[in-house]
Amino acid sequence: MTATGSTPSSVCPVCHTPTPPRVLAEAGWLAPNVLKRLVQRNPRWQLADGACPACVQQALLQVLAEEGEAALHAGLQATWPLDAEAAFGALPTPLRLHADPRYDGSGVTVALVDSAFYPHPDLTEPRNRIRAWVDASREDGVALTFAPETQPRWPGWDSGDSAQWHGLMTSAVAAGNGWLSHGLYRGIASEVELVLVQVRDRDRPEGITNRTLARALRWLGQHGPALGVRVVNLSVAGDAVWPLRGNAVDTAVAALVTQGITVVAAAGNDGRRQLVPPATAPLALTIGGLDDQNTFDHDAVMLWHSNYGEAVTGAHKPEVVAPSLWVAAPLLPDTPLALRAKYLFARRAATAAAADPAAESEIAADKLISPYYQHVEGTSFAAPIVSSVIACMLQANPALSPGQVRELLIASAQPVPGAPVERQGHGAIQGGQAVSLALASGMGWPIHEARSPVVCPEGVTFRLNSTSARDVRVVGSWDGWQQPGLEMKHVVPGVWEGQLSNLEAGEYAYKYVCNGRDWLADPANAAQSGDSYGGWNSILIVPG
Repeated sequence: MTATGSTPSSVCPVCHTPTPPRVLAEAGWLAPNVLKRLVQRNPRWQLADGACPACVQQALLQVLAEEGEAALHAGLQATWPLDAEAAFGALPTPLRLHADPRYDGSGVTVALVDSAFYPHPDLTEPRNRIRAWVDASREDGVALTFAPETQPRWPGWDSGDSAQWHGLMTSAVAAGNGWLSHGLYRGIASEVELVLVQVRDRDRPEGITNRTLARALRWLGQHGPALGVRVVNLSVAGDAVWPLRGNAVDTAVAALVTQGITVVAAAGNDGRRQLVPPATAPLALTIGGLDDQNTFDHDAVMLWHSNYGEAVTGAHKPEVVAPSLWVAAPLLPDTPLALRAKYLFARRAATAAAADPAAESEIAADKLISPYYQHVEGTSFAAPIVSSVIACMLQANPALSPGQVRELLIASAQPVPGAPVERQGHGAIQGGQAVSLALASGMGWPIHEARSPVVCPEGVTFRLNSTSARDVRVVGSWDGWQQPGLEMKHVVPGVWEGQLSNLEAGEYAYKYVCNGRDWLADPANAAQSGDSYGGWNSILIVPG
């Protein structure tokens, strides 16, 4: 049966995996250079044949990794619209943050406070993860709860209101499972449960006020523990107030933290030395913006123009920074932009044999990366990225307090070279390392013992936390990736260690192999590079 067959027994012409025809046809949204990669792998392949999601994503990630390592996107954010080559590809958030793929926020509930929301498939399929929707915009607000097997609906859910766009983006960046991209554009915490708290009052021209935000936070303080809420994300701003001390939002944030709930707030996007509640709250983790230029080149990382300043206590904010550009998020369905995206990518597919510069330019101008996703910018999206990392930390170690979460996030952050401390705080968040520190904290280890690899004159020590592995080995470029590799010892429950000696100075790539089949980049090591197969290797540097 060919890939263009009309029965469910169609197969992918690249890997021969059974794939429905409608899914094979989705390959048409890819950019020309990614299609070229598919042809390189299978010279007889044609766009009309289609390809399965796994082959599509492998080709896309290979190209993204190559362009990222070459820093081909450097400086592109300075001018709009973006060029057509850049438009197709935003690196998936878990890859950019070097997230540990073994943790997805399962068992943790995150509350998002935003203007309005939409029950997107990335949040409701294959099961509904929206536990509650709350309208806190009025004193007589409504609260609705939903079961996992239901499709959540609330007043105005299908209105197409522009206010829903922002809440959809923040909720999907934190917790989306990439349902409409077959998992490619998922958030780091793709299995968390959600409580969505709406705070935009349509009857007030100012939209969101400190009074409304404080009401939302008080509601979460009263009802959040029963819903299992451990993290609250605030990607909205209230009123500019003076003096800052004692404002209602900061007080409500402090009450939540006292209850054991970690609060995350976006710093704002104007590049000013001025913060607005809730970013002013001393006990909130305030998140600034990072421009990683959509690459893995750490030398290319720079700060974004987010706000900064001091809390009531005089402490500098933000505490950390996270990507605020090139963040993949879903389009609000059935809106003009969503309909336009489907049209433009269909046009691209129809003209794949002969490039359509106009279509590419329009795709770039609208910042589209697929028929269902675009890349967005702002600290509104940096904050939920951090919230998703915190959810994974709490999955790894549920006993963490908000103070411990703050300490470990800061300890895992990587300073941005040359950037003022007052604007970057402790640096760029590292997802995998933060989870590794959370695991180590649960074992009572000091932070320095959670690092991997550790290089000393006696050799290199690798360390992996895994309670599910029965066998762990390290393979790497030092011996041409020979298998079975270096055997690691199960030194204490859940901890594996291996030591390698006599390595010459230089740079090496490596991976863990768990149970003889599961390849894993080192989650405690932020240094990674593409492995030419759509995956990632960890990098070991042995000094001379």
